[in-house]
Amino acid sequence: MALLYRVTLTGIKGFYRVYKISGNATLYSLHRQLQSDLEFPQDQLILFKALDEGGSVVARYGLFDLGDGAVDDVTMAQTRAKGIVSFVYFYDVAGKKSVNVTFDGETPEAATSPTIVEAKGPNPIEFEKGYVAFEDLPDEKRHLPGEERKRTKLEELLNIRLDDEDVEDEEDEDESGEEDDDAPEEVYDESENAIF
Repeated sequence: MALLYRVTLTGIKGFYRVYKISGNATLYSLHRQLQSDLEFPQDQLILFKALDEGGSVVARYGLFDLGDGAVDDVTMAQTRAKGIVSFVYFYDVAGKKSVNVTFDGETPEAATSPTIVEAKGPNPIEFEKGYVAFEDLPDEKRHLPGEERKRTKLEELLNIRLDDEDVEDEEDEDESGEEDDDAPEEVYDESENAIF
């Protein structure tokens, strides 16, 4: 039997990874696998901040023993027995960069090392560079190319056009040389001499 853990980014719907992990695996083996799979920097101090079901911090695990044990001494089964349901895994403590690692259930399948069984979205570094997943776009910007974009409530209230096509058409008519009904009529007397 193995444990399932879901890795997410706070506030971002377009990213997750689900890992299958043996209960005998240490936090260090999870750290190494996350570091490898998600392309986290190798030269940073790390920290697992352990949370119980109520969201209270119950332990902190680092490369060095911070009072609750070091990551290479603590197994996933031990954290479950302690009532830990999630971790905030700081992969860059100095930069305060982290992902959430949440217990997601159990599976009868065996696991020898932490393995990704489900994935969505690019690695977290892409979100740092400005990538925005479709699910994270505001409703008014969430449309596919060729689809008409949805109106916002304000646009509906004010009956604002969604694109500039109508405005461009009106401008084209003005530029096409058609006479404007409101323009004053020009009168040319043939007796006047025109200089060209």
